[in-house]
Amino acid sequence: MNIFKKIIEFLNKMKKFNIWGDEDMELTEEQMKYIRIQNPYGMIAVVLSILAFLFPQYGLSIITLIFCILTYFTFDKEKEDNPWPFYIGILFSLMGLMLFFTGENHQIVV
Repeated sequence: MNIFKKIIEFLNKMKKFNIWGDEDMELTEEQMKYIRIQNPYGMIAVVLSILAFLFPQYGLSIITLIFCILTYFTFDKEKEDNPWPFYIGILFSLMGLMLFFTGENHQIVV
C-alpha cells in the first residue's frame, strides 16, 4: 500500500508540469477559482484504451487497464472537470480484453 501511495504522489507531482501549454492565460486569481481543468492522465488513458480496443492484445489491454485505474486516483474533484475519461478508458480496456479472450477482431464488411 505504501508503494501505491508513492506512485499516486509522484503522478500528482507530474500533473503540475505544464503539458498543455495553458500557463500563459491572463486571468486573475478570482477568475481562476471558477475554471476547472482537465486531468491530463484522463486524456492519455482514453487514447491508450482506444488503441487497446482497436488492436486487442493481452499485454496492451492489461497495461492500459492498470494505467487507467492507477491514474484515476490522481483525480481531484475540486480542481478538475470530470472523471469520465477514466471510466471510458477502463471500459475500452475491458472491451479490448474481452475481444482478445473471445478471439474476435474487427472485420470490415464489404
